[in-house]
Amino acid sequence: MIRFIPFILLSLGSLLTVVLGHMVWAGILVPLALIGLWDLIQTRNSLHRNYPVIGHIRGLSEQIRIQIQQYFVESDTEGKPFDRVQRSLVYQRADNSVDSIAFGTELDVNVVGYESLAHSIAPSAVLKHDRRINIGNDQCSQKYSSSLLNISAMSFGALSASAIRALNKGAKAGNFAHDSGEGGLSHYHLEYGGDIIWEIGTGYFGCRTANGNFDPYLFAEKAVLPQVRMIELKLSQGAKPGLGGILPAVKVSEEIAEARGVPMRQDCISPPYHKTFDSPIGLLNFLQQLRELSQGKPVGFKLCIGHRWEFLAICKAMLATKIYPDFIVIDGKEGGTGAAPPEFVDHVGMPLRGGLIYAHYALIGTGLRQHIQLGASGKIVSGYDMAMCMALGANWCNSARGFMMALGCLQSRKCHTNKCPVGVATQDPKRQRGLVVEEKYQRVVNFQKHTLEALCDLTTAAGLSSPQQLSLEHFYRRNQNGEIMVLKTVMKLHDSALLKGDAPALWKTFWQKADPESFKPTK
Repeated sequence: MIRFIPFILLSLGSLLTVVLGHMVWAGILVPLALIGLWDLIQTRNSLHRNYPVIGHIRGLSEQIRIQIQQYFVESDTEGKPFDRVQRSLVYQRADNSVDSIAFGTELDVNVVGYESLAHSIAPSAVLKHDRRINIGNDQCSQKYSSSLLNISAMSFGALSASAIRALNKGAKAGNFAHDSGEGGLSHYHLEYGGDIIWEIGTGYFGCRTANGNFDPYLFAEKAVLPQVRMIELKLSQGAKPGLGGILPAVKVSEEIAEARGVPMRQDCISPPYHKTFDSPIGLLNFLQQLRELSQGKPVGFKLCIGHRWEFLAICKAMLATKIYPDFIVIDGKEGGTGAAPPEFVDHVGMPLRGGLIYAHYALIGTGLRQHIQLGASGKIVSGYDMAMCMALGANWCNSARGFMMALGCLQSRKCHTNKCPVGVATQDPKRQRGLVVEEKYQRVVNFQKHTLEALCDLTTAAGLSSPQQLSLEHFYRRNQNGEIMVLKTVMKLHDSALLKGDAPALWKTFWQKADPESFKPTK
């Protein structure tokens, strides 16, 4: 009976305050007593039924647990998915404030897996590096001069209108690209004129027929817009590779319905696979169709590496059709802007580093690397993150959560609840009000600029003249024996090794399984 004492005292207290006319206290105690009475009557929650009123303390604690952990419990290097050091770095660079630290690193430099960049005794005298690359092979007539760091795919619907506007205005001011995400081209993406990479997903949002098929006429109408600089076909994303998605009807507002080309207030479904093709050759033919409909703009695809023979099957399809994508973006499973079941977030797909270096050497081993630029996306927030990705084969990098934090994201991890406290990932107009575009877009510019400067400083320290010269030979990692070793990979292939038949046995096994006419392995 001890567990009922708080409820009994509240009931007696509320009755006494009413009798004595203490209305202020009555306004506090009576509602609490009514909550306790309801707890006793209801049958859904056992804890509340057995512990009326005080059982709600657990729920309140659960709601603020992440904040308590983040602000008072975890150390600077313990936070997940981004620790305080990483978050502070983004905030400082976005604010144009000092991003230096004093008194030495907080990282354990003796732990297994610790990495560092090999510097040169004679750093490069070249202080200004080329921070742009040209994307587009000989089959592309409108090549795009891209920054080395762009905004990764985040849809309107996942992000607020204010966030999309601030990101695009920042992209315009800083001369870098803004990936639309698969949620269609909204007028918010086009409002400020920033360069757009238009991502087409399995739902073909913004270029679909009434029954959800690809509409070439709608696509062509938007793809030829001068602001649309590249076309990216999404095969899978790191947050939930192999899984489709549903935007609940309650979130499908008039604006989102217009951008996606779907009925308002009905569930908006993204299938797990594309309807327009069912084979690697079909994929290449569809990419060629997109290239022609966009009047020769760079086209490519994004994926998180899964079955290794599937990527090699796409390479075989390139060799068979002579159709070469202008770019491929490798998304790591650590990608996290899309909400997904924990089984997928935690255990499906290949991390960015493994997927990136695999794709890089697969293209080298098939003699295709010179035709295709590689982008990297997945937990990239610093110059060092970019340097490592470029050493693994990336030509440029995309960041999603880095730019979210530049907008003010606190990593409250409420993106899927529509209750983002800073107005970044919500459709609630009252919460969006907190994100002022004219204040936040400059933070987007600052973060991108200072991160690129950090990449260039690292390049200079390594004695190189361009970030594109970075390789694994420039990085060290402490191994299981406590030794500091130069990074290397067992995946390495020589040019056209798979075509010549002199690739390692594991590569040969995947190559034999790859079928350009099917995503299923050969028997």
